[in-house]
Amino acid sequence: MTERLMLAIDTATPSVVVGVVSTASMVEPATSGATSRVETTTLASRVLDDQRRHAEVLTTLMREVLAEAGVSGADLDAVVVGCGPGPFTGLRVGLATAAAYADALNIPAYGVCTLDAIAAATGETDDVLVVTDARRREVYWARYGGGERVAGPEVCAPDAVDRGAAQIVAGTPGFTDRYELPVSTTTVPTPAALVAVAAVAAQGEPDSSVGGSGGGDLTPLYLRRPDAVLLADQRRKSLL
Repeated sequence: MTERLMLAIDTATPSVVVGVVSTASMVEPATSGATSRVETTTLASRVLDDQRRHAEVLTTLMREVLAEAGVSGADLDAVVVGCGPGPFTGLRVGLATAAAYADALNIPAYGVCTLDAIAAATGETDDVLVVTDARRREVYWARYGGGERVAGPEVCAPDAVDRGAAQIVAGTPGFTDRYELPVSTTTVPTPAALVAVAAVAAQGEPDSSVGGSGGGDLTPLYLRRPDAVLLADQRRKSLL
């Protein structure tokens, strides 16, 4: 059994999510060969719902969860961060902080799709639709079946979402009630779900355990250009 300590961060939704998660990787015998299973334990977590204060509160929440868990940055094996999709400013805060913190500690950072982590946090075995606030009266969405993403992530108007065979919907309140589906209590990714998704994604990679010597893709899933760029384009066109 291999135990590792992770710091999980997500700023892709209106909430800031931070937590310290302990993982234990266990190899189990199987008829076709050994399989690896990862168990997670959340040692400390914070969720703050304030989309205008992501940059202001993130590092404070990081210090709080580390202190509550009784660990320091030097004890961490990796950082896991949600890569969105999400609005430009909030998403950038989490990714930049995670990358800088991991670099300062000389540990790997792993990026995961925030919608994947929300779906994982529901614990549902039925098909799940995840929708989060994309602003501009739109949503980011993805659909899951059998524990895997089968559609998305995409951004569109709420009424244009392809709900497919979804049996339950999770995500941002105010949007989840539009699909005539049972609504999950899961509104944001949990630290444990972020780490679990990263562990699944790492299976089969050259460094197949999260917290090893490598790292993951931290490419942000913006899905559209920042508002400032769109405004500049509109102004430029108005002058033509």
